[in-house]
Amino acid sequence: MSDSSDFRSDSDAKSPGTSKPGKSKRKGAKAEPQSAEATPKTESAPVEPASDADSPPVLPAPETVASPDAVAAGEAAEVPAAVPAATEPEAPYTLAIDIGGTGIKSMLLDGKGQQSGNRVRQPTPRPATPQAILAVIKAMLPDTPFERVSVGFPGVVVEGVIQSAPNLHKSWVQFNLRQALQDLCGRPTRVLNDAGIQGLGVIAGQGVELVLTLGTGMGFALFVDGRYVPNLEMAHHPFRKGRTYEQSIGNAARVEAGNSKWNKRVREVLALVQRIFNPGVIYIGGGNAEKLKGELPANVKRVQNVAGLLGGIKLWG
Repeated sequence: MSDSSDFRSDSDAKSPGTSKPGKSKRKGAKAEPQSAEATPKTESAPVEPASDADSPPVLPAPETVASPDAVAAGEAAEVPAAVPAATEPEAPYTLAIDIGGTGIKSMLLDGKGQQSGNRVRQPTPRPATPQAILAVIKAMLPDTPFERVSVGFPGVVVEGVIQSAPNLHKSWVQFNLRQALQDLCGRPTRVLNDAGIQGLGVIAGQGVELVLTLGTGMGFALFVDGRYVPNLEMAHHPFRKGRTYEQSIGNAARVEAGNSKWNKRVREVLALVQRIFNPGVIYIGGGNAEKLKGELPANVKRVQNVAGLLGGIKLWG
């Protein structure tokens, strides 16, 4: 499903720096000094000046602001000035792209893998050729500078080159998507199977973990102690009655059979992959995961679809 070399820290991970938006600063207001006229002048007895050895050092007064209660009471009470919180996202910025059979999504991630800006979605064009999809991605590129690109693709990917794209177009086979996006964006790019990226966004990294995505087709990803096992395309393996897994629980099968029968089939798939791989956890995502009703096995967890973008940060270490 993917290129295991995508996890190496090679020279393409380095990219020219870009300017970051300036940080906003907010200072607390200082208390205004009292006017000399407002303070009555009094006479005092002369006092002998203290020697330098006896005099304590004179320290500057801390910056203060009047508290609301003190203002209401007419007092000159002082409280520490407010310190502005640091809210500036951290670089480097990663443009995460999720190419699907029905939609193309993108989102900027900051250096900590947190969402920075809005998530954008456009319908997948038909026919879904490489040129048509690249044109949509070009129109979706953000104005905010970014340093690198992570892409989830619904098929087998080896060294950035597409080996299969059953829900897109046959012209994808042997298409170098990594190179095409590097040329388009001018930034280093890494490509992985879409279910693999979703898994990177949710797994615990312990033992055997399995990811199933229910959307246009069926996505599948296997992880062992946090390491992705590439190119296990279970969706197109035989399932039952001459049909593959995807032909049984993909969206076309759901529409044809109805949600009730489709739910039953999904549970049969869950039981079968549990016996084959014995995962500690099975994560279920994708657009049709919400249509899965009823109680699920104890080790099955639903995950949000946004994980298919958030996992993109993990391609860079």
